Amino acid sequence: MKLGKQDVKEGEIRLTPENTEDLWHIERILEPGDRIAAKSWRRFKAAEGDAGEKKPVNLKLLVEKAEFSPFANRLRVTGKIIEGTPAEFVQIGAYHTIDVEEGFPVSIFKDRWLSHHLARIRQAIEETRRPRLAMLVLDESKALFATLRGYGVQYELELENRASKRDSGFEEKTQEFFSQILKKLQGMPAGKIIVAGPGFAKENLLKFIRHKDANLASRIILEHCSYAERAGINELLKRGAVSKAAQQERAENELVLMEKFKAELARESGLAAYGMEEVKNAVLASAVEQLLVLDELLRTNKEVEAVVEEAEKRKVKLVVFSHASDGGRELAGYGGFAALLRFRIR
Repeated sequence: MKLGKQDVKEGEIRLTPENTEDLWHIERILEPGDRIAAKSWRRFKAAEGDAGEKKPVNLKLLVEKAEFSPFANRLRVTGKIIEGTPAEFVQIGAYHTIDVEEGFPVSIFKDRWLSHHLARIRQAIEETRRPRLAMLVLDESKALFATLRGYGVQYELELENRASKRDSGFEEKTQEFFSQILKKLQGMPAGKIIVAGPGFAKENLLKFIRHKDANLASRIILEHCSYAERAGINELLKRGAVSKAAQQERAENELVLMEKFKAELARESGLAAYGMEEVKNAVLASAVEQLLVLDELLRTNKEVEAVVEEAEKRKVKLVVFSHASDGGRELAGYGGFAALLRFRIR
């Protein structure tokens, strides 16, 4: 996510989404009654019965609904037009839908920006900067490493396997090739690693890694691609394998937190709380280490929003769960609002 113009007086923040996750973050920020301004298209009819022609316009809408579609890779924001240019192509008061897409800036206007809105923007910007996913494409003769960052793919080391099947030292040289790959993968900071290629080299590499480093092997996702070069990485991107892996990593982090929460409940340790009253009391006692909240609840429940605001003043780590994830569905079973505590309060 790129952060642009910020106008405190007007309540405006300008954002440019750079990936699918950024679109999701913006959808979570938007609420009915907000305003959004962006370039769009309106169909202009010169005469009655004319099929019309689409014209580029600059519009500001009063937001009524925002729908994120990860499969279409866009965010659709619907509402009434309150401003727009050129005037001849804009009908004030008419309904319109703006398609927010990667690489296209939008301005969001709020009467009041809350701390969790700003925290989500900071999170999206940080995710853009840090390595999000490592990738390796290989075949029996070469391997290419890359890192996916929010701003795009950063290509890194390329290795060659000098082994030949006609060579008596083929197995030994292949093991050396795999050892070089293993060392590089162990030094990559991303959580998930996609390993892909056209043949069986990827499966053989994974067997080798499982024997040497079981923890690293658990972070690897095997995929197929046609080439062990940049074209192979582009193939993975176009097919959606990378977005799927990034979403899987976030979902796994949510499930880990829920397992920890449920374990504390089962132990009756007093280090887990859920429901409005328990969580609010824990926040006021400065006992909360991590606050777990369902995104839908945070958007619609003013009391939850107030508790979250208080928690963030006390520097509590906030984790917003997606209502569509397995972890989110588990959290919903506890009212959508829970906390892991630093110490018992009762």
